[in-house]
Amino acid sequence: MRILLIEDDDRIREDVCRALEAAGYIVDSEASGEEGWFLGDTEVYGAVVLDLGLPDMDGLTILKKWRREGRDMPVLVLTARGSWSERVEGIDAGADDYLPKPFHIEELLARLRAIVRRTNGQADPTVTVGDAQLDTRQMRLSIKGVPVALSPQEYRLVSFLMLNKGRVVPQQELAEHLQSVHFERESNAVEVLVGRVRRKLSTKLIQTRRGFGYIVEDQAEDI
Repeated sequence: MRILLIEDDDRIREDVCRALEAAGYIVDSEASGEEGWFLGDTEVYGAVVLDLGLPDMDGLTILKKWRREGRDMPVLVLTARGSWSERVEGIDAGADDYLPKPFHIEELLARLRAIVRRTNGQADPTVTVGDAQLDTRQMRLSIKGVPVALSPQEYRLVSFLMLNKGRVVPQQELAEHLQSVHFERESNAVEVLVGRVRRKLSTKLIQTRRGFGYIVEDQAEDI
């Protein structure tokens, strides 16, 4: 899953970026509010981590513009501001959660996982489809209780489809969530990745809808 991080403090941005990547996310990061707003307005992200105190365009303005323009990705707001009224204003503007600075990286990751789950209608951190079980906290997939060894990119593919179970996900949408905006997206990369994952799983977990995309059914058959 691709995450957009907009934070002008170099140390915080680098620390959060490393933690997100270690947690299995693809991260696009920006220090500029203008550049961050543009990426969020033109690219597809599973979630955004947004600092309010940006120099050129503040986070609250960015958030309001996104919501006016119909951008509905979940947003976790970071702020050094302590006023409860400012937190309320951020939530009313469309923030999904609020994390005051200073914060622990573990809490940021937990809150991010939670808003992503809620956005996909999944309250439990463990997603179960037939005999397949995805633990979003441990970033682990198991089939009939046996862990499956997946590369980070393979895990991102499986987790995105399982979090969106019951919905056909177009190939282009998958590509957008699996690769950074800074890398060229190969036309057959998703097909190759799906094929590799299927060979590892030896199951019918991931189904193809010809001409439409891929789907993990709510109730997978004989997996």
